[in-house]
Amino acid sequence: MTVELVFVGTELLLGNIVNTNARYLSEKCALLGLPVYYQTVVGDNRERMAAVIRAALARADLVILNGGLGPTEDDITKDVCAEVMGFPMKEDAAVRARLEEWYRQRNRTDIPESNWRQALVPEGAVVFPNENGTAPGLALCRDGKTAILLPGPPNELYPMMEDQVCPYLRSRGEGAIRSQMIKICGYGESKVEEMLLDLIDGQSNPTLATYAKTKEVHLRVTARAATDDEAKKLLKPVVKEIRKRFGEAVYTTDEKETLEEVVVRLLNKYDLTVTTAESCTGGLLAGRLVNVPGASEVFREGYITYSNKAKRKILGVNKATLRKHGAVSPQTAKEMAIGGVFAADADACVAVTGIAGPDGGTKEKPVGLVYLACCLKDNVTVEECRFRGNREKIREQSVVQALDLLRRCILKSCKKD
Repeated sequence: MTVELVFVGTELLLGNIVNTNARYLSEKCALLGLPVYYQTVVGDNRERMAAVIRAALARADLVILNGGLGPTEDDITKDVCAEVMGFPMKEDAAVRARLEEWYRQRNRTDIPESNWRQALVPEGAVVFPNENGTAPGLALCRDGKTAILLPGPPNELYPMMEDQVCPYLRSRGEGAIRSQMIKICGYGESKVEEMLLDLIDGQSNPTLATYAKTKEVHLRVTARAATDDEAKKLLKPVVKEIRKRFGEAVYTTDEKETLEEVVVRLLNKYDLTVTTAESCTGGLLAGRLVNVPGASEVFREGYITYSNKAKRKILGVNKATLRKHGAVSPQTAKEMAIGGVFAADADACVAVTGIAGPDGGTKEKPVGLVYLACCLKDNVTVEECRFRGNREKIREQSVVQALDLLRRCILKSCKKD
């Protein structure tokens, strides 16, 4: 079953909003084993939208349209799609009742008449109730072609896709599709592909796909089989081989688990506390950790020591170290990490100091030079990194690398015990 994604909204064409839904829906289709061959963005114009839908239906088995399902005059996706596919519109009593309840719960009595347009659905369509908004999702099927219409706001799209649309698509698929995500730190995408070239060249079922992230590579392995158990059996040896090749660089095989969640889990597992000492990242590292539910059990406090004075006063970095080696140096990073452990009375401290730019770089210490240090159980590990990109990218890469350094230090230290 081939798929085409159509995103509706003049605001997308004008660049007023970033189309994050494109990435989300593409990844979901990949997870379901549905190949996406085309993506199109079209504005709120009837003629152009009709032409896009006709073209999409001509070359794909499944067309997913996102956006344009609201109550305003420019929300025309449902009307145009129904017209193109030849479906008459009629009011759906269940959708109408949901709308009435939605407004009642919010004490809304001044409801514009146009809002009731959302209760009109193409006759015979499958309705996906919207638990987080007013516009329902829809599935229209005719002559072997399917169009699925989904709301644009991510807080409405994501739960509808997860809870209703994905099960609907699985039930219509032939056989079973099973995917496994493998998340890797410490390797670039080209290196990962090089190390897996034999598997990639010889792939047929399961298949491998790589996704480059900031200082990470995510690998998706997908298998097709007659049953779910058979698909699992096909996946198992491939996943095992990949884990063998990358070792501890694989930080999780859980689709939803993030690097910071893995770090917090390990800290909890080994009954460790942590603090952060940050210069160029300015609190971003601490922010990633405290975003994890339950981080309060392991995270003591974070220090933003941007100036040399703060490094000396809060972390006890030696004045002579700063004078001789500078704030951006392995010596300073090491003393920041040791000082953070003592200042917070924590088991571990991760320190970051670097030049994020765009100014401040020299030939000896260019923009993108970052030193990371992790102090854990009297052992200090220091790493030199040379990142590329703008200020935001350098800081983001620094945070990911620092989280991974902490993860590796925990594994190394606790395995010895």
